[in-house]
Amino acid sequence: MSQQPMNLRRAFRTIRRHKVTVGVAVAVGLLVGAGYGSVNPPARTATALVVIPAVQNLDISTEVVVAASDPVLAGAQPNIIPAISLAKLRGQVTATNPSGNVISIVAKAATGAGAVAIANAVANSYVGYLASSQSPVGKVNAHLLEPAVGAVGPDPLAHRLSYGGVGALIGLVVGALAALILGRGDRRLRARDEIANAIGVPVLASLPVSRPGSAPEWAKLLDSYQPGVVHAWRMRKALQQLSLSGVNVLPGSRDKGPSSLGILTLASDPTALALGPQFAVYAASLGIPTTLVIGPAPDANVAATLRTACSEWAQGPSGRQGNLRVAVAREDGTADVPRGTVLAVVVAVVDGQRPRTDAMMPTTATVLGVTAGAATAEQLARTAVSAAADDREVVGLLIANPEPGDHTTGRIPQLTRPVSRMPTRLTGATMEARR
Repeated sequence: MSQQPMNLRRAFRTIRRHKVTVGVAVAVGLLVGAGYGSVNPPARTATALVVIPAVQNLDISTEVVVAASDPVLAGAQPNIIPAISLAKLRGQVTATNPSGNVISIVAKAATGAGAVAIANAVANSYVGYLASSQSPVGKVNAHLLEPAVGAVGPDPLAHRLSYGGVGALIGLVVGALAALILGRGDRRLRARDEIANAIGVPVLASLPVSRPGSAPEWAKLLDSYQPGVVHAWRMRKALQQLSLSGVNVLPGSRDKGPSSLGILTLASDPTALALGPQFAVYAASLGIPTTLVIGPAPDANVAATLRTACSEWAQGPSGRQGNLRVAVAREDGTADVPRGTVLAVVVAVVDGQRPRTDAMMPTTATVLGVTAGAATAEQLARTAVSAAADDREVVGLLIANPEPGDHTTGRIPQLTRPVSRMPTRLTGATMEARR
């Protein structure tokens, strides 16, 4: 089966389909980004101001360079706790001339207290250096105009959140790319039209299906399943279409004798297993005496809980669902169908790689039940071929849990006879000439 081109709409569907992968990538990106922001906190900045008296031939630009020079920084090192190397201190201190004879010493550090300590230590060292004999402009009586008392900078929480947001965005991109790569190699069918075209039979109904995980949950489904109005109508229309294949259960057709409907599902698609019980319960709710028959499965564990639930349910009060009976088939596929049954819904599970239907009891019509996105075209084709070889022609499909974005119907177009045209003047003239 050739892969379809990846257009924008299909890409969005693929990403939404792999939302767990994308979600994990986003979460990892968020955590990594926030962790990086925590390990690398935002720098805090503190400023100390030193004023230099007006001295003849004093070059203020030279003093800016002197204020951040190595001798000044080396003199400040003993007063900085914890100790810091000269190379690192050189990268954390800058000096500017905001106005007049004022020198601004700006220090950056991971914490506000560290920035304040560095700015004041460098400012005091600079004042002492100008008053010493080492001053390049002679002794100058500078003094500290305004010591650093506080630090400014980004809020640490906002800093971590911003890095986390960047990490989440990167994770979203990585997750989306991973989803697209996974989607290109995924050959499972999801759209109703794709599933129908795979074997050339129409979709009779598409329903939301739950997946009971225990015998009590299966029993609850048999007791109280009630489809919504839309889905009940779809199942009713499916029964009408099946009547063309000999399933005579609708009013006016039951006098033709009992009918049976085989619903084949794949062992790799456990969700679709609930289609048969739901269909049987709905048919019984219409007043049709219905028997649900659970056939053998290639893997004993596939339908084990359903078989257990049906065995226990069959031994319970017969009146809790008046028109519904259940039966568990033997290993050879035969089952004891109660007298008076009008419709027998036979549920059979087959292996999608090596399907066999010879152990399934004969039915009036056969349909395939499949969950959207759970089977490939090859698996459906193998199952249909195996059923046909056993004289069971697949006449339709039941789709479990169709995708919300799927707007196709799965209806196979039928060939129609050409419509005769209305007579025209030319036709009339020709007919008159013939007369």
